[in-house]
Amino acid sequence: MAIGPRLDLRQSQSLVMTPQLQQAIRLLALSNLEIEAFLAEEIEKNPLLESGSTEAADDRDVVEEGGEREDGFDDDGPTADLLIEAGDAIADQPLDADYEAETFHHDSASDMGSASDRSGSEDAPDLDSFAAARISLQDHLVGQAGEQLAGNDLAIAIALIDLIDDAGYFIGQTFDVAQQLDQALFHVERVLAVIQTFDPSGVGARSLAECLMLQAKEADRYDPCMAKLIANLDLLARGALPQLRRMCGVDEEDMADMIRELRNYDPKPGLRFGGEPASPVSPDVFIRRTQGGWAIELNSGTLPRVLVNRSYYTELSHGPQDKDSKAWLSECLASANWLVKALDQRARTILKVAHEIVKQQEGFFLKGVDHLRPLTLKAVADAIGMHESTVSRVTSNKYLMCERGLHELKYFFTSGVQAADGGENVSAEAVKSQIGRLIGAEGDDILSDDKLVELLNAKGFEVARRTVAKYREAIGLGSSVQRRRQRTLSGKGG
Repeated sequence: MAIGPRLDLRQSQSLVMTPQLQQAIRLLALSNLEIEAFLAEEIEKNPLLESGSTEAADDRDVVEEGGEREDGFDDDGPTADLLIEAGDAIADQPLDADYEAETFHHDSASDMGSASDRSGSEDAPDLDSFAAARISLQDHLVGQAGEQLAGNDLAIAIALIDLIDDAGYFIGQTFDVAQQLDQALFHVERVLAVIQTFDPSGVGARSLAECLMLQAKEADRYDPCMAKLIANLDLLARGALPQLRRMCGVDEEDMADMIRELRNYDPKPGLRFGGEPASPVSPDVFIRRTQGGWAIELNSGTLPRVLVNRSYYTELSHGPQDKDSKAWLSECLASANWLVKALDQRARTILKVAHEIVKQQEGFFLKGVDHLRPLTLKAVADAIGMHESTVSRVTSNKYLMCERGLHELKYFFTSGVQAADGGENVSAEAVKSQIGRLIGAEGDDILSDDKLVELLNAKGFEVARRTVAKYREAIGLGSSVQRRRQRTLSGKGG
């Protein structure tokens, strides 16, 4: 074969992931609250963006329902996949959506109450202020140390308190603290003993046994028998009560009284103060039943709203500016237009997916979890004409509120279990619900996994013993041996 220069013509396709395209994909996976935080950063960077207000402004372009779209798409808008395929941030025409207009039917359901209505009431208590006022465990302990200790002892105490976790346990080593502070080990141990007398009782312990011992001492119940019981918590966990009675030298009545006493103690005393307060989950979609079917609404209380300030753009563009400033301003406008369009399409996509979920799982919304059907992301994606990955992003970190409670959108996508009568497959969640119901009503006759298989088969669920065990563990229920032991320890069983 001859070696020499040659000119070839080849045709190929490729998808260029522009920053705007990456942004549109990322927005699909964010919840409304995460979108708000993201928009706050974008508004700081882009002077042409501003938060949407309840009053419509004349200098903002609004997409009215049924109106003509500047980008050439119909009223339903492009799918998320089309946005990805046709994404060109510079060439895209403006699409400034005012979410206060009736582009979507997204106001919170009136019977459920919207977050914005509740937050707007001046008479309503500010629950966040109560959460913010909670004192941390470390501050609580430092305050007590300042009252009881001084000088080197106080410095040692502060160093030790820094090593106490949220549950109230000392997770460091006194030897290391002694070396760091150049103090004698017995001195550090003595200060730790003082901290262990602080409130809450049991704080500063280095193990569960020491935590229970401190609480038993404060309750004046730490006698030799209780000391033996606390020193052998592993036997108590295994339910070896006869062996424990012999070791402690007590009868059944005294042993039951000691176990009840231990149950009154707090194994994690620091959690009553806790670290960061848990953030409440806000629904992204409301579902409610109406006479004509189902109303599917986006949560306006957390729905992000952003607009392009065109009057400010006009003012800046007509002023004196050099080539770099003009390019920067054009880039800001293109970025703002693309962001508004991406938010517009994100809202439409969420509604489409939620509508299909309600359609596929109508039995759940009408009758409960027992009527939940097996459902896959691909089935929803095919039904609404989108890619499976798009549906996966839309259902991530988003919650749906309905009469049956608050559920993550991914809750409705479950595997199937073959029905015993050969009929339609049932959802794994429905089987878990039945297992929980049977165990909750088992009484003194503890049901084994084999017995659960028989009862489930009688109800029309064809499941194996291994599957029952897996589902039982998934919902946090122990084996028949563990449940029988718990009943024995609680005094409800023989």
